[in-house]
Parts: sequence; C-alpha cells; structure tokens
Amino acid sequence: MARKAFSRMAVSTLAALSLVTLAACGSDSDPASTSGGGGGGDDLIKVGFSQLGAESGWRTANTESVKASLTKENGIDLTFVDAQQKQENQIKALRDFVDQGVDVIAFSPVIETGWDEVLQDIKDAEIPVVLVDRTVETTVEDPFVTWIGADFKQEGTTAGEWVKENHPDAKIFELQGTMGSGAQTDRQEGFREVVGANVIGEASGNFTRAEGKTATEAALAAYPDMDLIFAHNDDMGLGAIEAIEAAGKKPGEDIKIVTVDGVRDGLQALVDKKFNFVVECNPVFGDQIVDLIKKVDAGETVEKETIVVDEAFDQTITQEFVDARSF
Repeated sequence: MARKAFSRMAVSTLAALSLVTLAACGSDSDPASTSGGGGGGDDLIKVGFSQLGAESGWRTANTESVKASLTKENGIDLTFVDAQQKQENQIKALRDFVDQGVDVIAFSPVIETGWDEVLQDIKDAEIPVVLVDRTVETTVEDPFVTWIGADFKQEGTTAGEWVKENHPDAKIFELQGTMGSGAQTDRQEGFREVVGANVIGEASGNFTRAEGKTATEAALAAYPDMDLIFAHNDDMGLGAIEAIEAAGKKPGEDIKIVTVDGVRDGLQALVDKKFNFVVECNPVFGDQIVDLIKKVDAGETVEKETIVVDEAFDQTITQEFVDARSF
C-alpha cells in the first residue's frame, strides 16, 4: 500500500524510570480517561494510548484487544483515553501524555491532518510514537517510529474487484467513512481505481450505523436507479439495510451491499443474504502492538509498517463460522 513516506526515527535509549506512586485505575465506564495503574514498578513501560472513539463494532473490538493486551501482566502501565471522535480531545490527550512523562505514546488519529504542533511537542519531549490503524499527514520530520494497521487501499481495491467481476454494470452509491480519515481516503482511492466510472453518488455516514441509515435514505430518493452500495464499514452498511427495508426493497437483492470490516454483525448480515461481500479489516492485533511497544521502548529497530492480514468473505460463509468469530 502506498502510505505517506517518512524516514525512520532514531529512538534513543530511555533513562531509567523513577519510582512513582500510581493512583488507582480509572473506571472503564469513563470515556475520557482510563488507566491500567493501581500499582507499578520500574519494569513497567508507561504507555499513553488515545483511541479515536467508539463509532463502530470494529472500533469497540479494537479497543477491547488493546486493553486486553496492554496490561501490567504484559509489562505495560496503560493510560487509555477515548477521544469520542473529536480531534481536539485527542490532541489534549496527547499533550497530557507528554506532561505525565509516559515512555511511549500510541494513538489512532481521528483524521490525517492537523497534528503538526502536537507531534512536534512529542518529538521535542523525545517520546516515541506508535501509530495504530490510521495514518497522519504532517510536515514534522520523523513524527512516528512505526505504524501498524490494515492496508486500507487494498481493502477498497478488493471490494472494487469483486464488484467488477460480479456486477460490472452496477450503479453504485458510495457510503463513505469520516471524511479526511485514512480509512476513508484510502478505501475510496482503491475502490475508485477499479470501478470509479460506476459510482453515481456518494455521501459520508461517518462510520456510524445511524448516519449510514440517514445517508442511504437520502440516496434512495436522489438516485432511484442505484443498485449497489459500497459502504466503508459494516456499521454504515447495517444502517443502509434499515433504510432499504423501510423503503420496501430487499437488501442483498434489489440493492447489493459491499462493506469493509468483517465484524460479527456484518458477517451475520452476509449469512442472512442482506450483505453480498465483506472485506475484512481485522481489529484484533493488541498482541502485536505490545510487541512493537516493547521493542520501541528498548530502542530496537522496528519495521516502519506492520500490515495486519485481512481476508474477504462472500455469502458462502456459514453460521458456524460467524458464531465462532472472536469479534
């Protein structure tokens, strides 16, 4: 995948940690801040992780994987902050991590741009950054050590190739994710390179089921001849199902639906013949994040990119497969 090119950051060896007394961990029900603290020691790596939000089933599964893996048992003292899909919240969290003197900062950026100032501050503080899931576009030199996530452009390409092979004359409405996010721009790019001439309309559903439904309702009125929807994630596709059924049409038949994510609800819609094709974006890679953080903290050289392997599914998958799904 063609990602924004940055040269490798040289990670200096971190000074020995001072003994600190950690406060009791925050409640997971608090979206603003939760912590893996509650006791600590010199051997724990202090990590500040800013998740962009909880907009979808995919994001929830990713958060659960991160919290299950970045634990004291695995050598991590985690402070977790949910930015609630607001960049200003995420920037504040990153600045707080700097003030707290964490050893490593990891975050999933809400959008690609607007990070220059805070990334420069983090670099000046000599705190290494691990990007998770999404990328950034910045003028800061060597803003992060490594990135781990899916190949968003390839996901769009895979979806487009299935459409081209199975429905070459489709009139497509593209249900886009949060505008300006890496997932939105890259999935659109990959998809449009294959079947762009077939796209008759587009709108953002902001990666949420409710907004996906609203955007599809408007599309049904504006583009009565559309017969296929490409949704940038399962949740928007599930919202599209609701709108299509409310309009008296059959999702999966009258209007085909192709999505990205592969969470359990999305694959259930595939088994139920309401989705036609789903490209996986695997959210469960917390164990890989831990490995990267440990290497980064130790000053080891790591790959600039780690691609999480994805699959793709059609209506031949079984109920047993869906029931066994871990996310």
